[in-house]
Amino acid sequence: MDISKVHEEERLVYTVAEAGELLGISRAFAYELVARGELPVIRLGRRRLVPKVALVALVQGHGVEQPGANEP
Repeated sequence: MDISKVHEEERLVYTVAEAGELLGISRAFAYELVARGELPVIRLGRRRLVPKVALVALVQGHGVEQPGANEP
């Protein structure tokens, strides 16, 4: 059994950089989203951590963009 795989599935929080990587965005843009309040974080001391449930809710809350959907 691969312990790193088990550990990854059990994680409840990610760093902002890790969350950005999971979302496929840059670290800088992930921090920008945090600053704008669009990527929820919890603070533990000086650390900002993104809860796994917040990432899942963020992705599930956005529909899939359909090409030409906004065109008349």
